[in-house]
Amino acid sequence: PGEEVYEGMIVGENARADDLDVNATKEKHLNNIRQSNAEVLVRLVPHRRLSLDQALEALREDECAEVTPQTVRLRKVELDKTGRAKAARRAKAGAAPV
Repeated sequence: PGEEVYEGMIVGENARADDLDVNATKEKHLNNIRQSNAEVLVRLVPHRRLSLDQALEALREDECAEVTPQTVRLRKVELDKTGRAKAARRAKAGAAPV
């Protein structure tokens, strides 16, 4: 909450090994009148401020650390979702990334 986000920025951790693309700026649609209170009362956990060492330790092959005087952020090398999908297909096919 309160942090600027952009496409390709890493905003959380996934329990699985694969990436999960999310839009952190969109509100969840509540269109089912029988929803349980557990879904309605979602609490956001404040983000962790990473040190440079922690950020470098958490990096994966397709990610980079963005370092400014105020913050250290993790983001994807390829910011665009379709670009990441194309790069993954090229890597799976064995072609060298461009």
